[in-house]
Amino acid sequence: QRHLVESGGGEVQPGGSLRLSCAGSGFILDYYAIGWFRQAPGKEREGVACISAGDDRANYADSVMGRFTISRDSPKNTVVLEMHSLKPEDTANYYCATDGSSGRSCTGVLENPDFASGEFSAWGQGTQVTVSS
Repeated sequence: QRHLVESGGGEVQPGGSLRLSCAGSGFILDYYAIGWFRQAPGKEREGVACISAGDDRANYADSVMGRFTISRDSPKNTVVLEMHSLKPEDTANYYCATDGSSGRSCTGVLENPDFASGEFSAWGQGTQVTVSS
């Protein structure tokens, strides 16, 4: 059974940095596209970043382009989201997810509200990021 666990959230001041991790168990993350999503209270879920299987190509939401970096730590079976120049509007609960489709790219992942809704999907429990002065 596929499991994902996020960690690394916390509270930082505007302009600060955080490093989120998404650790997998029960499957090898390298074979799957992994997306990071966030949801703030009263707002819809937003796709933040995605890393493709195979070529590790990264896609980012416009709102985080140039500030966030997604990467793999393969020996740890983990996907990392480095977040810099954080803003109050980045405050949200951050989740990682996969739809369980081996070898897929990130094309359309961030924009698809139904991503990772199938039977082979996995979502983590989320980690809270709060950006406040």
